[in-house]
Amino acid sequence: MQQVLNFSQSYWGVILITAWVLPWKGVALWKAARSQEKWWFIAILLVNTLGIFEIFYIFVFSKMKKIEKVSVLKSVEEPIVKS
Repeated sequence: MQQVLNFSQSYWGVILITAWVLPWKGVALWKAARSQEKWWFIAILLVNTLGIFEIFYIFVFSKMKKIEKVSVLKSVEEPIVKS
């Protein structure tokens, strides 16, 4: 009887962990793919940290890339002079 209860508890634990990890991993993989960041995509796909790595990527690293791109674009832009 004790083994049945342990299996039942671990079964629900796996379901809860999976329900927590899959959305975070999906969003992080989607953002990495859209940003064409191959190495981030591979790292997120292979590393399992119960969503912690994915959350950091979504809220920290993907935003850092956007800030860098915007600052580079602003420095490259030249004012348009109408003649």
